Formats: sequence, structure tokens, C-alpha cells
Amino acid sequence: MSDNDSLRVVPGWTGRFYEDFAVGDIYYHPMARTLTDADNQWFTLMTQNTSKTHLDANFALQTEYGRPLMNSTLTLALVTGQSTIDLSFNVFANLGWDEVRCPVPVFAGDTIYSRSTVISLRPSGSRPQIGIVTVATEGYNQDGVVVLGFRRAFMVYRRGEGPAQSVRAPMKRRF
Repeated sequence: MSDNDSLRVVPGWTGRFYEDFAVGDIYYHPMARTLTDADNQWFTLMTQNTSKTHLDANFALQTEYGRPLMNSTLTLALVTGQSTIDLSFNVFANLGWDEVRCPVPVFAGDTIYSRSTVISLRPSGSRPQIGIVTVATEGYNQDGVVVLGFRRAFMVYRRGEGPAQSVRAPMKRRF
């Protein structure tokens, strides 16, 4: 193909804006992640969590579960991250996480999936370019068992009100 050939530039995903959400919408987030012992060790040490339940396999062997538990804040961070592509790609700021629950433990080897339901929408009272979205999110494992649940509120830009979404491209195609 030469530089003279007609090419179609297809824009990438630019995320949802406030106007794209409706109460009751359910999003099954597309990315899943299988957690490993290394993930658990790395995250636990990075966050200076000193719980032996996460770091000491010999200690964990003596507990009810007989093996290390995944750090619950790792699971919270993972599930929040999984939801970003659908919910907060155009976020202005997170407002908070409420009612965080961890009903069953997560272990190395578990694959975590997630889904979110929009539970409320409202315009921002102080920022007209922003809307506030509240969702209920659940993380669940490979067996369909919910391992984490929370509510999250975030501020998202209204269409045409956020920072410009531009991608720098090379001046000339080489291939």
C-alpha cells in the first residue's frame, strides 16, 4: 500500500460521558485477571501491609483457609480498575467507595471478573461541565461467586466538556 492509497482512520474507544449513562444500566466489564502469589506479595509489600495472612505461607497454613489470602485491597483496586474502561474512562475525580464488602476470600489462582450497575445520576451542583454517577460494582470469581462488592461515586465529564482527546501520530507512514 502506498502513501497515495486511501486509508480509513478508525477512532479508538473514547469512553462514556455523563449523558451516556442511565439508571439501571448493567456493564459486564471485559477484562478478567487471574491473581498470583507474586501479585499478592508485591501489592502487600508495596502498601506496607504487614499481615502474615498475606505474606507468610507457614502462618497461613495454620489458619482456617490453610493458605495465604489475597490482600483485599488488591481485589478492591483490581475490580475498580476493571470497571474503568466502561465507567470512568472520562473521570474528573472519584468521590468515594462505600459499603465495601468482602463476603468470601480470594486466593492465588482465582480469576476475577466484574460487573457494575448504575444506581444514580445527578448533575454536579458546583461544576456544570461534570455529572455525578454512582454505581454498585461486584467482583466475582471463576465459579461466579461474588468476592467483593461496593458502591462508588465519581464525577465524569459531560460530552464536549473534558480535556481534548488527541493521539499523536507519526508524520509519515513507514510501512
